[in-house]
Amino acid sequence: MQEFHASQTLRLRVPNEAVPIEHYLRQPQRLVQAITDSRRIEVLGDGVYRLSLRPLQFMGISIEPTADLRVWSLADGTLRLESVDCQVKGPDYLSFVNDSFGMALQGTLTPRRGSGHTELQGHADLQIHLELPPPIRYMPNSVLDRTGKTFLSSILGTMKHRIERQLVEDYRAWVAATQGQPQVRARGGLQGHVAEG
Repeated sequence: MQEFHASQTLRLRVPNEAVPIEHYLRQPQRLVQAITDSRRIEVLGDGVYRLSLRPLQFMGISIEPTADLRVWSLADGTLRLESVDCQVKGPDYLSFVNDSFGMALQGTLTPRRGSGHTELQGHADLQIHLELPPPIRYMPNSVLDRTGKTFLSSILGTMKHRIERQLVEDYRAWVAATQGQPQVRARGGLQGHVAEG
């Protein structure tokens, strides 16, 4: 059994709007829609969503993971998510991979108010374990670890970039709809930007 782990952090500066972003974050489904294509989301109920990831190539194996995520918000506006179940689809000859595959994803997104803006501070940890087929399992551990970490980091990186691109725009559109204004797509300097550091 092989285990791989990766982490990702996020700092995103969001301009303050008429409705505080904490109210927006109390609607967990919006974050789920920000981190993946809405066509790949199935609502299971009670704040649990099934995400189907695009087919991924891992050490020559094509797999299509699905993850059930529970998403909820805390009183201070912090949004939390954690995986509660997972499966992986692959070729029939790799059916044993699904028997051994496990994934744990945990993440937080916390708003910190500043002057004229709110900074969203996020952190995510992703861990998978699976039985690798021969001859892959006989590769040096350093190669396996490096490849596994790169693979997981790319998944988290994709989620991070989608949040950076989608969340601010969706938040602004949600505020406009809440205020009864026509929806305006955020452009240029009006969009949030990633905080340095």
